[in-house]
Amino acid sequence: MPVPIPRQRVIPAVENGHDGGAAPRTDRPTGSPTDTTRDTAPGGTTGPRTEPATPTEHTTTEQTTTDATGTPRTTGGPDGAGAALGPAAPTAAEAAEALARIAAGSAAHPGSGQTSTALTLLVIEDDPAGSLNIPSLLDSAELTVRVRTARNLTEAERLLTDDVHCILLDLALPAPGPRPAEAEDGTEDELAVLRHVLRLAPRHAVLALTGAGNSARGPEAVRVGAQDFLYRDELDGRLLSRAVRYAVERKRADHAQRQLTESRLRAQENARLERGLLPTPLLEGAPLRFAARYRPGRSRALLGGDFYDTVRTADGTVHAMIGDVCGHGPDEAALGVELRIAWRALTFAGLCGDQLLSTLQKVLENERPDDEIFATLCTVDISPDGRSAGLCLAGHPSPLIARQGHLAELLPYDDNGPALGLLPQARWPRRQVELGRSWSLMLYTDGLIEGRIGAGNQRLGQDGMVSLVRGLLDQGLRGDALLEAAMTEVRALNGGELTDDVAVLLLDRMVPTTR
Repeated sequence: MPVPIPRQRVIPAVENGHDGGAAPRTDRPTGSPTDTTRDTAPGGTTGPRTEPATPTEHTTTEQTTTDATGTPRTTGGPDGAGAALGPAAPTAAEAAEALARIAAGSAAHPGSGQTSTALTLLVIEDDPAGSLNIPSLLDSAELTVRVRTARNLTEAERLLTDDVHCILLDLALPAPGPRPAEAEDGTEDELAVLRHVLRLAPRHAVLALTGAGNSARGPEAVRVGAQDFLYRDELDGRLLSRAVRYAVERKRADHAQRQLTESRLRAQENARLERGLLPTPLLEGAPLRFAARYRPGRSRALLGGDFYDTVRTADGTVHAMIGDVCGHGPDEAALGVELRIAWRALTFAGLCGDQLLSTLQKVLENERPDDEIFATLCTVDISPDGRSAGLCLAGHPSPLIARQGHLAELLPYDDNGPALGLLPQARWPRRQVELGRSWSLMLYTDGLIEGRIGAGNQRLGQDGMVSLVRGLLDQGLRGDALLEAAMTEVRALNGGELTDDVAVLLLDRMVPTTR
């Protein structure tokens, strides 16, 4: 008949790092998990904390043993005779003291960053001889620790909850599943159980427990991923307490460092992608001033689906483009970069108008991740003398022009073609427009005109945008100042940040008046 191995346990009255009103438990069935809370009592004495329960709570201490058939049976108190009665009713002062300790003793969540001295330690070890008594070791440590004990990895997985701060793992435990093939030095097989726990608990601190006879296993465990290692034969309460606190803080520091590294990598990737979306204009030799603004619609985002570019070809023609891929995020941004680069290459190759847009549609159809993705586009090619331009619209809003001596207005958009990617055999006519002697030409995406006006559902629209820009021009604003003021006023009318991506490009040609 198997005899249960005695194990100490205290059943806490509440899940707050203190055990109230529970008597010490002196045995435990083989293979069942335990949950033990240890604290340092005032005056330096240590041991199980027994706090009186509140008048509305009754705590019962039970023992569970296993008979010859393997059936659990429940007995009463520590001596096993009869049902255990609840503790005596506490006095008013004792009840108030217990409630104060309960209110002040809540343990912080491992990932919350809150400071607390209460920690939860999950011990995974199989010690039939009972030589390793973690709760008794912690009696001498100035640290409040709740101890959970698992005899195998199956029990450990069940006990591994979010409130566990640290895992103490016996490396002598067998690994789950088929025995892996040993490496030449035997390391692979010895640390298989550690690798399994690290996969099971990637966010928890892990302490490796090994024997002093195998001094190489501990450092190897740290190399594999444990926060520290301890020798079983040299273990004492102070060393264990310090190692637990060190492992928890080191895990937090490692996690913070990993997050910082990942954030830096994402920022670098976004910066490279953003440089593709927001290129340096190639306008050397052109008598034009260039200004642009870009703002993604998503909160805290660096990237959107809007893109633009401006280049001057060898014949003196200035080509400008602005586009918008439907959707938000890195996939749409990447597609926008591909379309912008393709536009620049095709423009330098001499393509324009319908021929250029038809080729860009083929690029989009082959590169888009989904057949429903499309892109709107506006292209303008300004003649070398700066007085006229060719305009092509692919489902995109028409540019705004402000000629000297005239009110700002939209360029004609009667021959607007469909967005790229909607119709396989679409055509995009090129319309010739007169610009005049001195002018400002503003290309923009629909995020600028789809913002709300006030608390209602009314949108700013193109007419509202034209009125807004006219007012800013009357104030004498030009170039970067004009774009910055326009973006600020549109956001103010919307009552906050715009939900859609916004890109605005401004080209100015100011010729001094001759007398």
